[in-house]
Amino acid sequence: MPPITLNRLLLAFLSVIVLAPPPSFAQAPSTQPSRQKTLIDYFLPLPIVGKLSKDVWGAPGVLPRDPQNGLEDPTIQKWDYWDGQIVESPDGKYHLFASRWDHMMGHRGWGHSVAVHAVSDNVIGPYEERGMCWPDNMGGKGHNVTALIMPDGRYAVTVSEIRPGEVFVSKSPDGPWESMGLITVKDQPKWRASNVTPMLRPDGQYMIVQRSGQIMLAQDIIGPYVVQGPSIYNTIKGLPLEHLEDPTAWYSGGMYHIVVNSWSMRKAFHLTSEDGITGWTFRGLAYDPTMDFIRYTDGTVNHWEKIERPGVLLKDGHVTHFTFAAIDIPKEENKGNDQHGSKVIVVPFDGAAMDRDLAKTLQQEKATDQSAKSVPAADIPPAGQR
Repeated sequence: MPPITLNRLLLAFLSVIVLAPPPSFAQAPSTQPSRQKTLIDYFLPLPIVGKLSKDVWGAPGVLPRDPQNGLEDPTIQKWDYWDGQIVESPDGKYHLFASRWDHMMGHRGWGHSVAVHAVSDNVIGPYEERGMCWPDNMGGKGHNVTALIMPDGRYAVTVSEIRPGEVFVSKSPDGPWESMGLITVKDQPKWRASNVTPMLRPDGQYMIVQRSGQIMLAQDIIGPYVVQGPSIYNTIKGLPLEHLEDPTAWYSGGMYHIVVNSWSMRKAFHLTSEDGITGWTFRGLAYDPTMDFIRYTDGTVNHWEKIERPGVLLKDGHVTHFTFAAIDIPKEENKGNDQHGSKVIVVPFDGAAMDRDLAKTLQQEKATDQSAKSVPAADIPPAGQR
C-alpha cells in the first residue's frame, strides 16, 4: 500500500479519537435494590446532657458514656435499675417509672424489685429518684413497671411478673398511689400477668399484648380483658419466633405497632396492623445492641450487652423517645458488688418520619394487592405452566 494512503488512514483514525465525545463518568444506576428502612434507622443521636466519662461503672463497650442520660446509680453501690416508662405531666416535667433492686444481689435480685418514681426537667435526664411508689403495699414490691395517663387524667402504673398483675392509680404522678386491683381475663380465673404493658387505644379500649402474643381488649384498665384469638406471632411471615418477650404496643400514623424482644437473639422486631388485632405485618429489625444505634451527637457509640423492656413516649401523635432497660454484661455474670450493672436509658426517635414512610409503604402494598386482584383469571397460567 502506498505511504500516502497509510498517512491518510492514520489521520482519519486520530480524528475519530479526538472528535469523539468524552466518556461519561457518571455512576450508572445500581441494579441492586436499596435496603428498606426499618425501625432501627429512625433512632436519633443522644444529646450529651452532662459529659461523656470513662470514670463510671460499666464494661468497655458502654464507655465513655453520659451518666446523666436516663436513670442510674452512678456509683453502682446501691441500686440496679430496670424497666422504664416516661409520662409527661402538665407542668412540663417528665416522670419515669421503673424498678430497682439491691445491687449487691446481682441481676438475680430482680425478683426482689420495688417500683420507683423519678423526675427530670429534661426528657433525656438526669432523672432523680423520688423513692418507692407504694412503700406501704407489700414493701413497694413491683417489677415489669410501666405507666400511662388514663382518659380521666389519673396516672396508672402497672406491675407484673413478681405480682399477679396489678394496677395502681393516682391523681398525681407524685402519688399517693392506691391499688385498683388485679388485672382479670374473661373465663381465665387462673390467669397471671407476665411482661404486660397496657395501652389506651384511640377507640377508648385498653389493649394488652401478652408475652405469648395473644391480644386482649377491655373497657377498663384492670379488665376483664377478652382474648381476641390465638397468638399473632405464628401468623406473621418472616418473624423470628425464638424466645419472644417484652411486647410493647402503641398507636401512631394510623397504625398499631408492636416491638417485641427476643432475649436469646438479643434483638427486637417491629410489627404493624391497621386494626391492632388482625393483619399484623413484620416490618423488620427494631433494635440490636450490636449495631451502632446508641450513639451520641459527637459520634461516640455505646454497645450494651442487652437492651430490653422497650417503652415509648409519644408527643403530637408520634414516638419521640424510647426507654430501654440496659445491662453492660451478660445477666448471669452480673453477680453484684462489682463495677457492672443495669440502668434505664433514653434514646431520641424520629417517629414522625417513620410514620410518614410507613404510610407510603402501606399505600404501595395496597396498590400491589389491588393490582394482583384485578388480573383476569384467564391471564393467569395454570400452575403447571408457571
